[in-house]
Amino acid sequence: MKNILVINAGSSSLKYQLIDIDTETVIAKGLCERIGIEGSQLTYKSNKGDKVEIQNPMPNHEVAIKMVLDILVDKKVGVISDMSQIAAVGHRVVHGGEKFAASVLINDEVIKAIESCIPLGPLHNPANLMGIAGCQTVMPGVPMVAVFDTAWGQAMDQSAYMYALPYEMYKEYGIRRYGFHGTSHKYVTGRALALLENPDARIITCHLGNGSSVSCSVAGKCVDTSMGLTPLEGLPMGTRCGSMDPAIVTYIMNRLHKDAKEVDAIMNKQSGMLGISGVSSDFRDLGAAAQAGNERAKLALDMFIYSVKKYIGSYAAAMNGVDAIVFTAGVGENDRSVRAGVLKDMEYLGILPDFEYNETCPRGEEVCISKPESPVKVFVIPTDEEMAIARDTARLAL
Repeated sequence: MKNILVINAGSSSLKYQLIDIDTETVIAKGLCERIGIEGSQLTYKSNKGDKVEIQNPMPNHEVAIKMVLDILVDKKVGVISDMSQIAAVGHRVVHGGEKFAASVLINDEVIKAIESCIPLGPLHNPANLMGIAGCQTVMPGVPMVAVFDTAWGQAMDQSAYMYALPYEMYKEYGIRRYGFHGTSHKYVTGRALALLENPDARIITCHLGNGSSVSCSVAGKCVDTSMGLTPLEGLPMGTRCGSMDPAIVTYIMNRLHKDAKEVDAIMNKQSGMLGISGVSSDFRDLGAAAQAGNERAKLALDMFIYSVKKYIGSYAAAMNGVDAIVFTAGVGENDRSVRAGVLKDMEYLGILPDFEYNETCPRGEEVCISKPESPVKVFVIPTDEEMAIARDTARLAL
């Protein structure tokens, strides 16, 4: 039994899964919350049906990881007898800049390179590094792999990833499109290629959730993606504004007397679905409010759907057509009305949706929601970023 521990470390949280890579089954998973904050807690769920919640101070990620390992080997609820049954650890790392076009075994050089990308990922990379450091302290000698959100976008042509700013800004400061959700886009693209039985297919993947992005690929290689230097560009999201006229930033600063930090907070935390609706950043709340007659909630959803449609159209143009559209992530997998809105009036592209089946198809499964005669197939494919990380880790470390 070869077990891979997958770690996704945030600034004050740590998600974990223990995966038996031979059978590709999750044997335990959970979350450490409020690391470094009062009221820290660990939740744990095993495939044996055990559920545990532990309130315990977690001053840092190292303590959190130690608690995770302790519960995994616990005599009562644990799923492994000792630490030697963890063969390797896979870490999600958000920003790899231009340094990483694929997953890598972690060594001192890799850690230095991830540190050098902190200016590009100031919120996420320090937390990812804390997760790596915590594991190295508690699990010395266990091989570890870094899997980068930005690796997928490294296949883009320069004409797709460059911004039309002075060229020196790219050369000196790395200002370009990187794209995010790459592990998810890569995973569902791979599944779509398998379902189509066409390794050269042109695929548009819609990762729609609280954070959303659209990407397109030919033969499994990324052609373009909607997020940019940061995850702020592209679709309007739960609380992020998405793409807008860049001059709005200086206009707000001058008219509202806001500094850069305040404008950044407005664009990242107070905009998007929340900012337009005034109701919520959660699509379930928006759907309910819109049905109850809330015009602003309806407007927020309409704007989101319109934006997804625009990306699908532009990416079909960039690839000289499209063979399949994929919906994934929380909203893409579960919000039938958003999917229906996006797919409405797309016959010109060869997309013939089965709207009835879209309303009744099972959740949590890979399904095709286009008609049998549809030239372009439409799939709903549940994403599994942790499994993608585990596979890469096994490939490199075992």
